[in-house]
This record gives sequence, structure tokens and C-alpha cells, in this order.
Amino acid sequence: MRLLHTSDWHLGRAFHRVDMLGAQAEFIAHLVATACERSVDAVVVSGDVYDRAVPSLAAVELFDEALHRLADAGVPTVMISGNHDSARRLGVGAGLLGRAGIHLRTAPAACGAPVVLADAHGDVALYGLPYLEPGLVKDEFGVEKAGHEAVLAAAMDRVRADLATRAPGTRSVVLAHAFVTGGEPSDSERDITVGGVAAVPAGVFHGVDYVALGHLHGSQTITGRVRYSGSPLPYSFSEADHRKSMWLVDLEADGSVTAERVDCPVPRRLARIRGRLEELLADPGLERHREAWVEATLTDPVRPAEPMARLAERFPHTLSLVFDPERGPRDAGVSYARRLAGRSDRQIAEDFVAHVRGAGPDPGERALLQDVFDAVRADDSIREAAR
Repeated sequence: MRLLHTSDWHLGRAFHRVDMLGAQAEFIAHLVATACERSVDAVVVSGDVYDRAVPSLAAVELFDEALHRLADAGVPTVMISGNHDSARRLGVGAGLLGRAGIHLRTAPAACGAPVVLADAHGDVALYGLPYLEPGLVKDEFGVEKAGHEAVLAAAMDRVRADLATRAPGTRSVVLAHAFVTGGEPSDSERDITVGGVAAVPAGVFHGVDYVALGHLHGSQTITGRVRYSGSPLPYSFSEADHRKSMWLVDLEADGSVTAERVDCPVPRRLARIRGRLEELLADPGLERHREAWVEATLTDPVRPAEPMARLAERFPHTLSLVFDPERGPRDAGVSYARRLAGRSDRQIAEDFVAHVRGAGPDPGERALLQDVFDAVRADDSIREAAR
């Protein structure tokens, strides 16, 4: 059986103010075309279909279009809810949609009830484990201490119990939305830490043939049978080095797995550049980034004037500006608190300016600070006299 594994669509999400709906629609078209051209038997979507629990109307319309296109193509699809989704909202109409071959699995109680598909070699049971918020589902699974590993282990016990009742040779696939040990996170995933622990060991999923994971946005292989597809589009500059793709998974008659990465459309490259402003504007080696979405980190000791406007003249798609000023030798090994010791209020304010900007205030700024402190002291004196 051939599966197309994807996740983390985040429909409705923007990228640093850039509307991504057009790129998301292009991805959906690519997904359906790939499913048809590569003779895919089922599409699996491992959570975070939407970016918000209450998605925008435009995001809902795109989701509706995706379901219609998959159903029209006759490709069975299994989806679970992720931590960004509202499980109840995403699961509305699941019974009716199931008749069209679109199987939504959003209820924790149904973890042990698979979607069963068949090929020439027999049955394949696909179990959908939606994102399991430990504090909300611990009673459902009868675990005393709420934690990701405990609730996922209990859900997998139900999977293995059901699988044991099925015909010998039945192959198994689990969809799950979780942070599995060994995975590499990025800046764009929402933290799911509970009690200081976010990750669960891959061994929780033992006993099944393939685990289609969602949550982390980088495509990665935890083991030969446990993989993240990653998000099809970038949602932070920490994903600049990601290769956005889906997994084309072949599940053989004996349960063995082979997987191939299928690249997703790239709306625009990401680039992270770093240096002093004048260097970034003059460096000929950066010309290749002219049409990329750019995050620029400026290291100028003093913040230059109008940096975003000047960068945009050379890099029209600059979206993020970060300041990380170079520090002089006097800063090395000296804590901020030590530099404040014995300083007056005005000197502390001047030191603060130097600390965050890399250089102290100019004469005009010093005069302004002095005027402000003088006014504050005058107000304090008036209030004290009135007591």
C-alpha cells in the first residue's frame, strides 16, 4: 500500500505579515496531483490542519476545497487534529465525510478504532491519535499522572489491543501529533511542554509498521518506521535550511517500509544575513538573496538610521530585522549589574542605553534624560511637601 504522509498545513497562517493562503492553495493542488500521478492509495495528514482553533473563513474555504479535490480524485484520506486545531470543530461532519472517503479522527476515545483499507495483500489498519493534551485526556485513558508519555502509551495500548483482534498479517499505521525524542524543533511550533517534559520516546509506538508524525516542522526520520513529514511551507526563519517535502511511503506485504521524499512547491526562498548595514548593502555575494524573503541581523555598534528602508532598497522582500550589536572589550565578562554599581539614576539610564544600543546617548539625549530626572525629582518634592 502506498501512502502520502503530510502534516502541519497551518491553513490561514501568515509568514511575517505575508499572506500564505495562495501558497497553501498551491500546495494543496500539488498534493492532489502527486496522489494521482504516483498512484497513492491513501493520504495521511498528521494534525495542525489549521493554524488556529477558530480559523478564518478563507482558511475554512481552502480546507473545504482540499477535501472536495481529494474526494473527487477517489483518494482515501485520514486526518487527525493537532494542538493548533479545535478537535471538536475539525471533527464536525466526520460521519458524513467518512462516506466520501475522508476520515477525520479527532476524538481521543476513538484511538483504538482504525480506518481499515485493503490492497492486494490484505488489510491495513490506520489508527488516528489526535493531539492528546495530557490534562484533558488523562481520565479517558485512566492515567494517574498527566504527561505526554503516559497518555500516548495508554492510547497505543488500545491500538495494540485492537490490532491483536485482527486477522494475521494485518499491517498497521499510526498517525500521531507529538514531540518525539530525537526530533529537531524550530521556532514556529507551539510549545506543548507539560511538567517540564515535552518529548516522548519513539519506543512508545512499538508494535506497528509505520508511524506518521506531525507537530515538528522539519522533515525528519526518527527511525525507519517513525517519521515526521514536516510542514509543507516555512513558518519561521529558523526553517531557512529546511527542505519542505512529503513522505511517499510504500508499505509492503510483510510490513516493511520504504520511503521517498517528494518536494513541495517553494513560494520564495528564505535567507538569513548578518553583518553591519553598510556591509550588507555593498556585499556582492548577497546579490543571490535579492528575491528571497530576508531576515537581516545588524551588528552595528550603534543602530543606524532607517535600516529597514535601506535594506528594502536592495532586498525588497526583507521581512525581519534583528539587532545584535557588536560589543567592545569592556563588556566581556562584566555583568550588567556590576556596571550599575554605585551609579546615579541618570548614569544608570545612560548605561542602559549603552547596554541595549552598543553606544551611550549623544549630548541631546543626555540633556533630555537630565530634564526628565529633574522633573521627576521636582514632582517628588512637591508630593513630599504636601504630606
